[in-house]
Amino acid sequence: MNKTEFRLKVFSLSERLFPMVSRILGGRANAEDAIQDIMMKLWIKRKQIAEHPNIQGLVFSTARNHCIDMLRKKKLDINDSSFQLEIVKSENGREALEWQELNTIIRKIVASLPEQQREVVIMRDLDGYEFIEIAAATELKIEHVRVLLSRARKQVSVQLEKTYSYERG
Repeated sequence: MNKTEFRLKVFSLSERLFPMVSRILGGRANAEDAIQDIMMKLWIKRKQIAEHPNIQGLVFSTARNHCIDMLRKKKLDINDSSFQLEIVKSENGREALEWQELNTIIRKIVASLPEQQREVVIMRDLDGYEFIEIAAATELKIEHVRVLLSRARKQVSVQLEKTYSYERG
């Protein structure tokens, strides 16, 4: 694989990797450094990558594994990963406050999900990855990713209903 092929097939995926890497590592600076390291690893193994049947899957799983290795080495705080619901601009501050409260509740619910469900729901609903990309990154079958996502969404729905029915009295 030459430089041009690497740029087209591998390096072009770095923008798609960024949300996942940033979320796992908990910050933009860490994510930028990690992506550079990942691309360097992949460049060194470019001859093997050229023969791989699923280059995109290899890149995503390499990125995920690299992030997990970094967390194990540095013991970074993974609970600090930030995600926000889009807050709708409104005339009164009450709606914005309600959106912030909802975001806090959803963040707690998502944090309480089992690890695989949490990872899949964040990658799909917040980062916007396709099922095939999630499957490649998590090294799961697409059908399993769909099941995990369905269960996670169901759990979030049930927990939200419990929270709001409790608040209503």
